Amino acid sequence: MTMLSASPDWGRLIQRDRVHGSLYTDEAIFQAELDKIWYRTWVYVGHVSEVPKPNDFVMKSIGPQSVIMTRDREGTVHLLLNRCAHRGAQLCVETKGNRASFTCPYHRWTYNNNGSLRGFAYPDGYQGMDKSQFGLGRVTRVGVYKGFVFGSFAAEGPTLEEYLDGARDALDRLVQTSPEGEVEITAGFLQHRAQSNWKFLVENETDGYHPQFVHESIFSIAKSGIGDLYSSNSTAVARDLGSGHTENDLRPEFRRIGRMLGWFGTTAERLPDYVGRMNASYGEHRAKEIMIDGTPHVMIFPNLFIAEIQIFVIQPVAVDDTIQHVTALQFKGAPDLNRRLRQQTMGSVGPAGFLLADDSEMYERTQRGVHQRAREYNYLGRGLNRERRDSDGFLIGDATDEVTSRGIWRHYRSLMEA
Repeated sequence: MTMLSASPDWGRLIQRDRVHGSLYTDEAIFQAELDKIWYRTWVYVGHVSEVPKPNDFVMKSIGPQSVIMTRDREGTVHLLLNRCAHRGAQLCVETKGNRASFTCPYHRWTYNNNGSLRGFAYPDGYQGMDKSQFGLGRVTRVGVYKGFVFGSFAAEGPTLEEYLDGARDALDRLVQTSPEGEVEITAGFLQHRAQSNWKFLVENETDGYHPQFVHESIFSIAKSGIGDLYSSNSTAVARDLGSGHTENDLRPEFRRIGRMLGWFGTTAERLPDYVGRMNASYGEHRAKEIMIDGTPHVMIFPNLFIAEIQIFVIQPVAVDDTIQHVTALQFKGAPDLNRRLRQQTMGSVGPAGFLLADDSEMYERTQRGVHQRAREYNYLGRGLNRERRDSDGFLIGDATDEVTSRGIWRHYRSLMEA
């Protein structure tokens, strides 16, 4: 595959129905993506439930950047860069904990968990020093929507609500799955590493064309009927939500079937406590609607994938190296539902799970494939002949159409050309 210059012709690389293979392999393009996407737009970092108490912290990332998400004693959430302001040593190696301060092991510089410099060893050598100028680096802007914490290194730009665009509705729907209206991220994360470019993962998350084939074995064994949701006969739709966000909207199929908790592969009779709590919170009619519709299948650009029963957080490490951090969704006030969500997550994406193993094989095959000299472009034209607007003005296609991939690449191009 031809390597490109530092000033690529984006119009040639990204066309209406195809993208050039070098977009997945070129190191210069990857570095430009870090600058123009990962370090400039809003990026999902974590959830407030991961730091529930004052002085809690958890290690996170924005692309290759290591970030410490903390909650200070006043309850404010901070996103701090994991680098001592003295000589650059990594400050924290613990994955999570509770502490009011962080001390660098190299020269004992100590920082409060809001990022300010508290002090240092042998202070007589720093007389007259303004400690306020030597705090930890921080993510410039922090935004929270429905408990989901996003960060942006850009001092100016769209608000988080503006950036989320059409994806706000998906998060609104998600929290309604809880009788108390809150998501909790408390089940712990699995990490899956793929020797693949991060954009292959982003595209795949809302690609409705592959499930019947790539996941054929697990669907046939589980007899879940999920594969039928992604077929030429399905009433589900693929949707471009704007700003690079996309979804597979399965609600038309769930509504046609009309079974509560059908999206979860179970029945209301098996989760009577959850159903009772939902009825008490929303009323029987609205609760039934929520439990039929289920949770969204949405990719929030560039790194948060909500996949009905779990979330995936995508972390690019190198041009051909990506980590997926995966955990089961948990809903406040729904212990019986949460238990089954944990079990299903382990069965699908755990160490012995089939689902993510299937996808990872495709990620790595495509990464190897695009290095070939011909053909140079990946074709994304499926369903162009039937793209249309829904009642909210969003571009949609049939369940197996590539309207989602085209939406991702349109937004990607706008960011890279900016």
